[in-house]
Amino acid sequence: MTGPGSPPSRPGTAQPGRQPYGQGAARLSPLVLLIDPIRMLPSLFLPLMGVLVAGGFSPTSFGWAAFGVAGSVLYAVIRWVTFTYSVTADRVELTRAFVGRSVRTIPLERIRGVDITTPPLHRLLGLAVLKIDTGAGGGDAEGELDGLTMGEAERLRAVLLSRGPAALPHPQGSLARDHAGSDMPSNIGSNAGSGAGPGVPAFPAGTTAAHVPIPAAHVPEQVHARVPRSWLRYGPLSGAYLLTPFALAAGAVGLVFQWGDELGLTERNVRRAVEWVWAHPVLPVAVVVVLVLAMPLAGGIAYAIFNWDFSLRSRDGYLIAERGLVTRRAVSLELRRIRGYELVDGLIERWVGVVRLWAVVTGLGDSQTRGQLLPVTPRKFAAAVASEVIGPLSAPLRPHPPRARRRRLFRAVAPWLVTAAVALALGWAVVTLAALALAAVGIPLGLDRYRSLGHAYDGTRLSVRSGSLRRAQAVVERRAIVGWTVRQTLFQRSSGVLTVVAGVGAGSGGYLAIDTGEAQGVEFAAEVTPDWIRPFLSKPPS
Repeated sequence: MTGPGSPPSRPGTAQPGRQPYGQGAARLSPLVLLIDPIRMLPSLFLPLMGVLVAGGFSPTSFGWAAFGVAGSVLYAVIRWVTFTYSVTADRVELTRAFVGRSVRTIPLERIRGVDITTPPLHRLLGLAVLKIDTGAGGGDAEGELDGLTMGEAERLRAVLLSRGPAALPHPQGSLARDHAGSDMPSNIGSNAGSGAGPGVPAFPAGTTAAHVPIPAAHVPEQVHARVPRSWLRYGPLSGAYLLTPFALAAGAVGLVFQWGDELGLTERNVRRAVEWVWAHPVLPVAVVVVLVLAMPLAGGIAYAIFNWDFSLRSRDGYLIAERGLVTRRAVSLELRRIRGYELVDGLIERWVGVVRLWAVVTGLGDSQTRGQLLPVTPRKFAAAVASEVIGPLSAPLRPHPPRARRRRLFRAVAPWLVTAAVALALGWAVVTLAALALAAVGIPLGLDRYRSLGHAYDGTRLSVRSGSLRRAQAVVERRAIVGWTVRQTLFQRSSGVLTVVAGVGAGSGGYLAIDTGEAQGVEFAAEVTPDWIRPFLSKPPS
């Protein structure tokens, strides 16, 4: 660590015989010792209560309980003393020497991102948790420094990220700097397509920041989006947050069963409770109704807690997405590894005209949370941000043939008609009516699934779209394509359609153009990568 009076060193600059960051190993902030015992309390609660109850709340039992608390504090101190970290010219080393000695080494070249989170207790003491993502899927393959000061976390993140390629400019101006008094920022897309802005050089159409190398230099931070708090009203439209009341209820039931013995919950009492509920069916129905009515409110609160003051900015070749009310989290994504983006919306979200935005990134662990670029926001806003940060798609989606519509309708309706026929033969009237109702609902659902199908290619990026209850449109750069898979089931063959899968070394690994025409799908792949496909389509000379 650089101490008082030490000469300033340039982050990320390796010098012979010196580390680019600090001098030797460093420890976490000692303030973390105020947090560790508090975090241990939930696991100590039941043992301490057991000691007190068994001892009849006597002075002896209180003494043993105090001894247990003191032991946990001593354990936290030993863990703090025996843990060190250091950054050398080519790696990060995390060393723990408690009982046995273990050293975790993370090469700097494997680092894909550095995230900083500030839980409530950490924020109160000015501390942060720094997580190092290596793209290995998380877990033991990643490093974590829990208990850095905020200033130290920011400095360490700058050092770890500065070992990458030079900082890159953005061809367009920043978006959404000010939302006061308006639901849609007036400057969204103002430079989109022009490639120029005040003081920004013009680049060829289709070129993004990830394609323009410049000499290594610090580029001032650029803000691309700030999500106004008024847009938090879209939160309850997301299905994941709507189920919050049921998740809380399930957690409460699980907690009761887990602590059943301590609460005097015997098998006989459980049987009596079940019999009483069975004799009063109005109660569970009322509970379900209350939970359903609470879905929008609880979903909105949960959404606001996780996405409060969401912002997206870029600095030194990285995108940084920051969000959170109780716990703030800042996720860093390396720009040169971004290969595209996904726009995702549900059925209700589509009616309102809002979407969610994710980045398609190579070597990214936990992409469902780390790859999020925007929460639920208006579609035009999300598309403008995606165009500025990653690049626009300048070609419209091409529709799929009518044969695909018949397949979508058949798949949405036929299973329920078969179910209704079987139920009718068995005399199950209620099941028959329910299956017929679902078959009727399947007609508009099948039509919507067909309308959602599409694919496009504009010479730089390709796009595929599918789904209805969860519709996803992926826009991927041509350079990300690593192969193609053409699939045709027996039923697709009889309908004259097929599915083309664009293999991508990022995101979900493959993106599907579902139920294209036989010639249409093959031509799509040949258009994107002609050198790979067309030689197999050419007829040999006679």
